[in-house]
Amino acid sequence: MPQLARRLFALPPDLEGAAQSWLEHGERTPRAPRLASSVVLLRDSPNGLETWLGYRPGSSPLGVLAFPGGSLDASDDDALGWLGPSPQHWAEQMGTEDVGLARRHVVGAIRELFEETGVLLAGPDVSTTVEGTATSEWMKVREAVASQEKTFTEVLAQRGLSLRTDLLKPLVNWLSPDFAHHRFNTRYFAATVPMNQQPTLLGSKGVWGRWVCATKVIEERGTTALGDEVGQENTVGLTLGQLLVPGSEIMLEKMAAATGCIAYLSYKRTPHVYQPRLVQEDGKLMLEVEAAKTVAHEPQRER
Repeated sequence: MPQLARRLFALPPDLEGAAQSWLEHGERTPRAPRLASSVVLLRDSPNGLETWLGYRPGSSPLGVLAFPGGSLDASDDDALGWLGPSPQHWAEQMGTEDVGLARRHVVGAIRELFEETGVLLAGPDVSTTVEGTATSEWMKVREAVASQEKTFTEVLAQRGLSLRTDLLKPLVNWLSPDFAHHRFNTRYFAATVPMNQQPTLLGSKGVWGRWVCATKVIEERGTTALGDEVGQENTVGLTLGQLLVPGSEIMLEKMAAATGCIAYLSYKRTPHVYQPRLVQEDGKLMLEVEAAKTVAHEPQRER
């Protein structure tokens, strides 16, 4: 097990009201979290590991800037072609005895990745993936899935495609803070982009998204460079910690420390639920997370 420390993170602006209310009215029963899946897309570059970050309009429990992902859908239970590790194997990897839940998270992860970026982890067989998903025709399909005109299952079946679950790697499980009004229980996965595919924004909803160098983003975490580039009312002038949830920031740290995609993906991770806790530090509300020590720039408290 890695050495754990209490990490302190900025309280995102859109959580300040909920945090104050939680303190003023006393702790209550937390709202039930929605189940969600998210995929960390990765690629190697001369400057280090890069990942795809996107802007999320509104107030998202995944963060203002986040990896592709979202809530699980009822259709994620539908029967579909499945290639790669079995749902039982996935349940073991994810540390749950609920095989159906593990399966839903995997399907939801691949569906959300397709909706938000067009990257499709699917193929006709275990050695092939679909290519050229950045066309206008595929965009229409993505829009239909996003608006629930079509189910993801229908899209795959019509094209004779099966999920390539072997192209996903399980990362971590993050739970929103108890005090948050909108809470997610999110399973994060990682994947590289299949041959002859590239991420693109969803036409109807995409505002900003691009590959970012993890090392550069972490080095500039104390500046407002990324938020200013996104250029939205709730990003300009904000630092990285105000744009990301702690889970995303920690994953970016790990990417920055990794020597490449293979090293990052092959790292053995122990199933564990991470959850930020509200604390007062020097009269200031912050989020405290128990996580592996990775970077010296953040305030920490030993266990």
